[in-house]
Amino acid sequence: MQITPIHEWNVGYTEAKQLQEGLAHRLVLRDDGLTEQVRTVAGADISYARKSRLFFAAVLVFDYDSMKLIEESSVTDEVDFPYIPGLLTFREGPPLLKAFEKLRQRPDAVLFDGQGIAHPRGIGLASHLGLFLDVPSIGCAKTRLVGTFTEPGEERGEHTPLTYNDTVIGSVVRTKGKVKPLFISQGHRISLDRAVALVLSACRGYRLPEPTRQAHLAVNRLRTQYYGRE
Repeated sequence: MQITPIHEWNVGYTEAKQLQEGLAHRLVLRDDGLTEQVRTVAGADISYARKSRLFFAAVLVFDYDSMKLIEESSVTDEVDFPYIPGLLTFREGPPLLKAFEKLRQRPDAVLFDGQGIAHPRGIGLASHLGLFLDVPSIGCAKTRLVGTFTEPGEERGEHTPLTYNDTVIGSVVRTKGKVKPLFISQGHRISLDRAVALVLSACRGYRLPEPTRQAHLAVNRLRTQYYGRE
């Protein structure tokens, strides 16, 4: 899969924030290039041991209708950028992009275990990497980073707006009845309504949509296999 290198990753704290502020203005927050007939969807995730510089990244591509796995790519890579809330893309982005580069095909949409525009500077992992990948991308976060919301109803599919600075930045979605909701936000090249609909249709009986759920299992397997050989 071809990646557009829009900036270098070897930057400091101040430059990283400046990059985010500049790139946020380049995001397309409407349906752009995503046809009604979505054929493939990818899930991406990262795993690492606490205090370790070794990161395990995986991207899994699925047939959208059947959720049958089509392709899987993974990378084990060392990361130097420190843990700083709001700048996690500078830690997780480089290994994930290396995993995307190994894909033979370009998915129609990508779901990330992380934030889209529901971020202090409006550009979390799904948005930032969406610019590099130039594909419709969605943030599917398990926890809130910024914003306020009213708890949605307990039935699957119920959702409420996530707002920050008087602006809707995402949706708090009950993806499975009576379990904790997910925080869905636009990444790049997709509307919020389409993002919520796509995530809900990709949930097959679990809280997490199948692409990110399977990506999560894949990176944990990679980490376990690696340290099991030590």
